[in-house]
Amino acid sequence: MSNAEPIEARGLVKRYGEIVAVDHVDLTVERGDVFGYLGPNGAGKTTSLRMLLGLIRPTEGHARLFGRDPLDVGARALDGVAGFVEGPRFYPYLSGRKNLRLLADLDGGDARTRIEEVLEVVELRDRAKDRVGGYSHGMRQRLGIAASLLREPQLLLLDEPATGLDPAGMRDMRELVKRLAADGITILLSSHILAEVEELCNRVAIIRRGGIIYEGRLDELLASASGGYRLRTPDLEHARVVLLSHGGIDGVSIDGAELRFQADEAALAGATIALGRAGIGITALTPQTTSLEELFLTMTGGESADAEAVA
Repeated sequence: MSNAEPIEARGLVKRYGEIVAVDHVDLTVERGDVFGYLGPNGAGKTTSLRMLLGLIRPTEGHARLFGRDPLDVGARALDGVAGFVEGPRFYPYLSGRKNLRLLADLDGGDARTRIEEVLEVVELRDRAKDRVGGYSHGMRQRLGIAASLLREPQLLLLDEPATGLDPAGMRDMRELVKRLAADGITILLSSHILAEVEELCNRVAIIRRGGIIYEGRLDELLASASGGYRLRTPDLEHARVVLLSHGGIDGVSIDGAELRFQADEAALAGATIALGRAGIGITALTPQTTSLEELFLTMTGGESADAEAVA
């Protein structure tokens, strides 16, 4: 396996006539990432994934998987790569195990020897003899991951794996993704369930109207919107005067029954001491945090672009 990054996309463009579904997308997924790929419905996520896998040809730009361009080397570019786009598909009249045997035979090699192992990983061994037509949506999603694991992938692409699952199924899917990441598999996770992404991913890219508006570490994105504090006290006006006179405190304002302000940790420590010396009791002091969902809605304008859907 090449030392190149699992995914490198540069200048990816996909046009359908006058419609631009993907607009000069640059992406880098590093080894060991659980990389979240986020965007409103129709923003270009699925089209991007199809180009990454060589399923459709980009109008411009290129994508490489471990340094290999699927359009140049064909199926060899997918060595060590697995996953599904827009949900896995199986023969409903066959059992889960027989579906995996068919896929293992297509892959060749020793994939058949791993069937029982991957069924155990996704916790489907007890239902492997049952027809897939009788599986729940969550079971089919897990069978799709089992099929991907037959290839012993170093890179796993999962397109909305938790969509349509009930809370218990979503929890099980999160735990499965965590286990796979702990085993050293690099994962690209396309999802609109932002709480899931916030829990699982270390890096993210956000796509809007076909273009990337942020790519980087998730913790840095969240930290960029943090830094403020909320203070509750029986004497809001007195506390406001004390904070305004203390160095390093900015943006002091009364918001309902609390004070809001900006401060670094050193200024905050000094301010709490000053409030105590002034005889002002503090009933609550909490940092203002911003969730990924709040940031996402702010950055995308809460919109759902239609370009990809129309295309």
